[in-house]
Amino acid sequence: MTYDEFQARPTFTKAELLAFAHGRLVDDAPRGFEARLPLPPLLMVDRIVDIRRDRSRGRVVAERDVHLDDWFFQCHFLGDPVQPGCLGVDAIWQLVGFFCAWRGGLGAGRALGCGEIAFEGQIRPHDRTVRYQVEVRRCTSFADTGATLAVGDATVLVDDVPIYTLKGVRAGLFRELAYTDYPTDSLRGHGGGLG
Repeated sequence: MTYDEFQARPTFTKAELLAFAHGRLVDDAPRGFEARLPLPPLLMVDRIVDIRRDRSRGRVVAERDVHLDDWFFQCHFLGDPVQPGCLGVDAIWQLVGFFCAWRGGLGAGRALGCGEIAFEGQIRPHDRTVRYQVEVRRCTSFADTGATLAVGDATVLVDDVPIYTLKGVRAGLFRELAYTDYPTDSLRGHGGGLG
């Protein structure tokens, strides 16, 4: 699809999210369009069912199907399988970063933090659908650095029951950050600050 089509889309299928993760969804991506979703098994989203913006605000609603043989049920915990809560939090970061790219931000995505997280339920092997609802309170691009940052609040539901709430979720896109020559030992092959 073209970059204009990408930015106009209100929904994305699993195949499209996988193409985005591989960097092949947008045929005419602008220079610096380096945002990616993680590949499976760390991709925690099967589809985006609604994505929209209103100036600096927005909304993302996405889903993931639960499978009896999901990889994390095999190891977390033996005899007591439950999806790690951190994977639900990571799904929200994935969606906030995707929103930044969809809205026009350039660069590679990074999670930046979360103000509050409350776990009030769990995801088990016989559940059906996890739903992520993200209200983006603010998404801003900074001309001086080229960074795009977003802050939002989210609810994670399993089979329509709210189980996690997150406030002040922060993610962003940063230029000149992607480590595209992996596994070569290069300047970007080492951690440290984002700017």
